[in-house]
Amino acid sequence: MAEIQRPGALYRQVAAAIREAIAAGEYEPGSPLPSEAQLIARYEVSRPTVRNAISALRAEGLIEVIHGKGSFVRTAPTQLTTLDRTITQDEDGTFHTGLDTWQLLEGPTVHRTHTTPETGRLLGLPTEEPLFGVDRLYNHPDTGTRLAHRTLIPYATAEDTELADHPDTDPAASYAILTKAGHTLTWTETTRARMPLPDEREALHLPDATPVLHTTRVTHGTDDRPLILEELRVNGDHARTAYRITARTPHHLPVTQP
Repeated sequence: MAEIQRPGALYRQVAAAIREAIAAGEYEPGSPLPSEAQLIARYEVSRPTVRNAISALRAEGLIEVIHGKGSFVRTAPTQLTTLDRTITQDEDGTFHTGLDTWQLLEGPTVHRTHTTPETGRLLGLPTEEPLFGVDRLYNHPDTGTRLAHRTLIPYATAEDTELADHPDTDPAASYAILTKAGHTLTWTETTRARMPLPDEREALHLPDATPVLHTTRVTHGTDDRPLILEELRVNGDHARTAYRITARTPHHLPVTQP
């Protein structure tokens, strides 16, 4: 029996004892933890204390609870999905992005929306400016990793282009449309990890305590004017981003000119 010191929050001490047992290899990745009754007997604590300890470890992402089966030590991913974020252009003007190899599961779904303080800042617009929003859900054929992609197009960008009637145009084809409209395109991109919203957890099939990798890409036109904002969200435990970097334009991803 493991000794539990009574002062302090008891469930935290039980959680620490289970955590140490996992670190010591007593419970291997993918293996089940003892039942509630066994943990109660081992640490001589109440059922609520054990449940609170399990909840704490679940929030840490150390274990996952499978309904009807019990609690299991979480396993590390065996294969990471690489997101190629480089943009290239063929001699005929066709653009290519890293999403070319992903399978489209849902969408494109078009809706009308407006800028928030955050999206307005990225697009150089005040809040409440009208936008086309286009949502797509992708799946990686090799790993099963899901990816949520959203495109936000200001009305001013779409005006007098094919995007006004077809905002659901594929992002790569949108680049060609904007180039045809006279823009020389560059891109800026940022990536951060954060905890998911409930709808993101459901759409991306995320386990407990799993962050999303949230990438924002702004397409800039002539005079560095922001034209389009793309948001990409993917399982932060299973994915990584990759970029081809050149020295020609240190603050933007350049297009390969035909």
